[in-house]
Amino acid sequence: MWAQLIKLRLQPGFDMTGMADVLNRFEQPDSGLLRELFMHDTKDADSAYVLVLFESEEKARDREQDPRRAEGQAALQELMAKALAGAPEFTDLTVVAEWAP
Repeated sequence: MWAQLIKLRLQPGFDMTGMADVLNRFEQPDSGLLRELFMHDTKDADSAYVLVLFESEEKARDREQDPRRAEGQAALQELMAKALAGAPEFTDLTVVAEWAP
């Protein structure tokens, strides 16, 4: 597994559920995406994080170039132009262990 943590600085009062809805609407079933978590910082409402979990980094990179996602990417970029107060920060992560109760 491979993950990416994205740190976002939001415009005051922006609700991330719209961003999640756009991504979900245009997701392709064979993209390698396993899960996405959209989270607000409890101590700073204008800071948010998205944790994206993939089958592999290769699948994630292929997804970035998938032409079937073009319409969704355009909608997301339009939304992000209104929502973000700065450039997102990306951290690439290799999952070394997983545990769930």
